[in-house]
Amino acid sequence: MMNRRRKRREARESEFPAEWRQYLAAGWAAWHSLSRDERERLEGLVKVFVADKRWEAARGFALTDEIRVVIAAQACLLILELDLDYYRGVGSIIVHPRAMVQRGQHATETPGVMSSDPFTLAGQAHYGGPVIITWDAARFEARHPDGGYNVVLHEFAHKLDMLDGVVDGTPPLADAESRQRWIAVCTAEFAALTDGTDGTGGSLIRQYGAVSAGEFFAVATETFFCRPIELRAEKPELYGVLSEFFRQDPALRSASNGSC
Repeated sequence: MMNRRRKRREARESEFPAEWRQYLAAGWAAWHSLSRDERERLEGLVKVFVADKRWEAARGFALTDEIRVVIAAQACLLILELDLDYYRGVGSIIVHPRAMVQRGQHATETPGVMSSDPFTLAGQAHYGGPVIITWDAARFEARHPDGGYNVVLHEFAHKLDMLDGVVDGTPPLADAESRQRWIAVCTAEFAALTDGTDGTGGSLIRQYGAVSAGEFFAVATETFFCRPIELRAEKPELYGVLSEFFRQDPALRSASNGSC
């Protein structure tokens, strides 16, 4: 414990390496939409996150500072206005070089339909276990947010959802009133996506969000940070509850530059 506390303290007190800042400027579109104050606070989170978490490479993959920093920055964007303690359930991050092929029965994007066909995964978040990220997806999506996909945001949103011990699409909220508003809005939007009446045909919040309430929150989080202007225009109530939880207004931020 003392060693971990020492590592955190040393990370907080250290300078943010100039080359790390270059990695973010070159490899993460959202970096350019952040204010100077937001960048400084994010850098503080990233320093501790990189030092505090256990990083592992799969299949002989060589981890670099660029990989750690670009993944950490995207994860820390979610908690920019919260606290690192929100990631107390994250012990390790396992990085694969490319998408993983999985076998076994799994849910499809069609609600209630299961499949046993092989499928590819860009990431996974395990309750009480690691977050798994594929670098090729994380790197591409960091640079190209317009598609609305972001595996890092998706998997770390799951970790926020898991904080109360239940993967139900409801992260820790400030009070009972906020929780009631969240449940009302998200339940309605999840039902609309599931039955095909969400008004966008799955083009804004992708259909994978219909698999479960937990997946809906993770997919909505991707949309909130990657396509915030569209989400605010098309689904202002959903945008509102997400903005209240994350304490951020990415539509306002991205109006001048880019997003996630």
